[in-house]
Amino acid sequence: MSRLHRELEERGAHCSYSTLRDYIRPLRPGRSAAGNTPPIARPPSPRTATGWITRHPDHLREDDQQQLKTLLARSPELTAAAGHVRTFATIMTNREGDRLPHWIADVCADDQCGLAGFAAGLLPDLDAVVYGMSTDWSSGPVEGRVNDLKALKRSMFGRAKPPLLRKRLLLIAASRRPQTVTAR
Repeated sequence: MSRLHRELEERGAHCSYSTLRDYIRPLRPGRSAAGNTPPIARPPSPRTATGWITRHPDHLREDDQQQLKTLLARSPELTAAAGHVRTFATIMTNREGDRLPHWIADVCADDQCGLAGFAAGLLPDLDAVVYGMSTDWSSGPVEGRVNDLKALKRSMFGRAKPPLLRKRLLLIAASRRPQTVTAR
């Protein structure tokens, strides 16, 4: 290499030895070019992996399912957490709140999954959580009204007095009320 560098210098080429070395390296027999090596796959972000785990498996794309399978094969802790998350989702979806104490015990006994803090946080209000996961009743409509009120209040902050806010809120509530059909 140094001989080639001297020859090039004698012929008037002005380049550094390191530039020549970097240029020649991929051309030497038995060496592969840096650009020909396959790129290393980046691991998924924590947010992406969490999305794969918390989504229903039927709603994942094929490539996402494959990447999740590869990720879970590499990490027993993540595999344990994913199993507990899926079980919790089944309990919620099927409204099987009576299974929750057993799930909490399993999670707290499993040192690998990292969900013990969440599970332990359910214990102080266990009766309410079990009831909430067992019944069809939902506070969604009430939360929707509260959300309407907060959005209206923010949009008119400093521009309207309470009587106008009240009138607008009642109009919004009336427009969102389900229409009932009465027989004549």
